[in-house]
Amino acid sequence: MDAYEQLAGRFARISVIADATAILDWDTAVMMPDSAGVRRAEQSAALRGVTHQMMVAPDMGDLLAQANADAARLDAWQTANLVEMTRSHAHAIALPQDLVEAFAVASGQCEMVWREARMQSDFRSVRAALGEVLNLQRRVGEAKGAAFGLSTYDALLETHDHGMRGAWLDRVFGELAAELPALIGEALDAQARRPQPLPFAGVYPVEAQRQVGGKLLAALGFDFGRGRFDVSLHPFCGGSPGDVRITTRYDDSEFKGSLMGLLHEGGHALYEQGRPLQWLDQPVGEARGMSLHESQSLLIEHHAGLSIDFLAWLAPVLREAFRASGPEWTPENLFRDFTRVEADFIRVDADEVTYPAHVLLRYELEKALISGDLLIADLPEAFNAKMKQYLGLDVPDDRRGCLQDIHWYGGIWGYFPTYCVGAMIAAQLYGAAGADLPDLGSSLSRGDFSPLREWLATHVHGRASSAPLAEIIADAT
Repeated sequence: MDAYEQLAGRFARISVIADATAILDWDTAVMMPDSAGVRRAEQSAALRGVTHQMMVAPDMGDLLAQANADAARLDAWQTANLVEMTRSHAHAIALPQDLVEAFAVASGQCEMVWREARMQSDFRSVRAALGEVLNLQRRVGEAKGAAFGLSTYDALLETHDHGMRGAWLDRVFGELAAELPALIGEALDAQARRPQPLPFAGVYPVEAQRQVGGKLLAALGFDFGRGRFDVSLHPFCGGSPGDVRITTRYDDSEFKGSLMGLLHEGGHALYEQGRPLQWLDQPVGEARGMSLHESQSLLIEHHAGLSIDFLAWLAPVLREAFRASGPEWTPENLFRDFTRVEADFIRVDADEVTYPAHVLLRYELEKALISGDLLIADLPEAFNAKMKQYLGLDVPDDRRGCLQDIHWYGGIWGYFPTYCVGAMIAAQLYGAAGADLPDLGSSLSRGDFSPLREWLATHVHGRASSAPLAEIIADAT
């Protein structure tokens, strides 16, 4: 085999092991007994260590050099694949093996401590574990920063989105932060002039919510032959393209949270299931960064899923599932309630207008934590101050404050900005899809997402990492 073919074989094997690791991560969040956390963290770290060893094999650099020298004979997708192979290798060789495994162990163990800390609303109990994760993540950022000529935080951003830089985010988020208070005010004023939503009251059995969730995912076009949905402490989409695992969480006193969770994670799942089959085991077949991934979840959740058209389909499904009747169950009332602008403590439950504020405050805090300008011990107070600044809320406890998100405790730093950038991309893409699909509203009112799903498959999902993010967005819009 020539150099490129050898590389393709190696990356295919790395992909298989990474998929197995992802399923193990899903089991950690959904099925694993609590006391198994320490051993599971070691198992996940070992698998990540194996893929890292394969990526930094002594002859990998030579194979990449040979393949790049012969790149003229490759087609467009193979050329793009070689670019992504080279980038993946550069990220791997920037980190020593012991750091890769130590960070995986610390993150896995910290996540287990976070679960109990969140339940007890006790940040102090997870503070030491989070401090260890932060120290190791800072070392990761410093190592990659030295390799790529980037600041520590920019190196972490690069991990999730190639080319993402703090200077660009500061400019764009600065503009957003300046405009957001007035925008929220205008939305609240307009909302006050309209009929207020009729309240929902009652008990909504988890099993009934689960059945609605199944119908919701079926309407999206989620392939249950290649995926499933379950329950976890924090909703997520994981697994592999051939076995996509999504989760939500339930509260029998309200039903909106579980549905929004499934719409959001379902959007991620459509992207995963829509990636080109012939490239699934190669870097070029991976999603084009997490901002684009988050755009897919927010497009489905906020734009299509909360449209009056789709709610016309959903309303009778809810009435049947909850054996409910009355004027509060009309599509119009669901729309008024589901799109209501109101500051809330929980990011994942936030409306579309206040949602960016949640991201902005986390972006500012994690930058300060990475730089050392904010100490771990001071995180709850700083988090609460930012919630007051951006949303006018007095946080009553750590559970609804700095413990609500899994990201930092699970070792995911530099990720929060992708939610806000993704929201911007989602608005652009949905506008373009609506222009191209004049009957989109009609299809959504029938619970038929296939026109939108096919449009996304052509313009986003099917392109995977074959082109830069900006090119994909520009072509689509």
